[in-house]
Amino acid sequence: MMSTSEKQLTEEQAREVQRQLDLYVQGVREIIPTEELENKLVKSIVEGKPLKIKLGLDPSAPDVHLGHTVVLNKIRQFQENGHTIQVIIGDFTGKIGDPTGKSVARTQLTDEEVRQNAKTYFEQFGKVIDMEKVELHYNSKWLSPLQFEEVINLAGKVTVARLLERDDFEERMAFRKPISLHEFFYPVMQGYDSVILESDIELGGTDQHFNVLMGRHFQERFNKEPQVAMLMPLLEGIDGVEKMSKSKKNYIGIDESPNEMYGKAMSIPDELLIKYFELITNLSPTEVETIKNKVQSGELHPRDAKMLLGKTIVEMYHGREAAEQAEQHFVSVFQQGKTPEVIQEYEWEGNPEVSVIDLLVQLNLLKSKSEARRMIENRGVKVDGNRIENTGAVITLSNGLIVQVGKRKFAKIKL
Repeated sequence: MMSTSEKQLTEEQAREVQRQLDLYVQGVREIIPTEELENKLVKSIVEGKPLKIKLGLDPSAPDVHLGHTVVLNKIRQFQENGHTIQVIIGDFTGKIGDPTGKSVARTQLTDEEVRQNAKTYFEQFGKVIDMEKVELHYNSKWLSPLQFEEVINLAGKVTVARLLERDDFEERMAFRKPISLHEFFYPVMQGYDSVILESDIELGGTDQHFNVLMGRHFQERFNKEPQVAMLMPLLEGIDGVEKMSKSKKNYIGIDESPNEMYGKAMSIPDELLIKYFELITNLSPTEVETIKNKVQSGELHPRDAKMLLGKTIVEMYHGREAAEQAEQHFVSVFQQGKTPEVIQEYEWEGNPEVSVIDLLVQLNLLKSKSEARRMIENRGVKVDGNRIENTGAVITLSNGLIVQVGKRKFAKIKL
């Protein structure tokens, strides 16, 4: 049966509901519940009232990579359609730390650490969403003033059994690892945030399933319209195996150079191509579907699809000109085997007779001597175009000498 709002829809409004719905469901792993998302969109369009879209952030100061932008890109889609983005900086909850995925309690942050880390978020997230149009909240505003009696009443709205359902707590109990009482309050406080802000939709990764549903639970207990939970998949890194992470060295950072971003995109496994297009680019569902069909039919070679992906990513963070230059660089260096026209110069002031391992480390081409040794053994080091195969080799430096590591790293010596 159609709701009253649906009956009031004009044809144009019905098309707009479907357009937005198609956009928002792209790439989403789970919507709880889907029909409520559509109902909220209908009500929003009929009444001309934007939805409140919640994104909670604990300021743990990450260096943002494309894995972090999966949720941010979905937020951007809502923002571009005129909905209200509620970004919550967990300056209160951040002092406890989200126990999700942790085998031990997190170290609690100080007020100064929270403030400094929050600043990092603003600077980095501003590359994906318009922070000037964001409704910014700090949850200490409503959590800090709570009296102990109010905290007890809040805790009484959720059972211990419900809290123990979360995988990390269940696992810690199975291995007899301690769970501090304050950790139970993290999802309680995150849920209370949704009550205060009366959020319509909350976004998070699939690892936030429990926390996001807490918002819906507490809204119902406070007799408010429950929010819709939208859970985004976690993005595998360029190795195609593990979750994108700087510690795993399988990431593409949004602050990396255009050439580095483009080059890393070209190493993404073929089977992840469409997932990357869906989750971390600004292409429409129709454009992504077209690319998918062309790749599957053989009309578009996976290599060419990766080049389009690399160019799209670079353009999003560095602009069209930089994207075109990065593509030209890749074609000339990696496909045609040419040396880049522009290579960063390093002024050498030490002894011009230097071991190749020390040279690679001092030029910051590799982080350690052990990494340098492995790279040489794997035939990944060239000096002036000549492959170095002896880890004990000594290099006589000359002005303009070019050192290459792998396919993407170059350095030119200046004496």
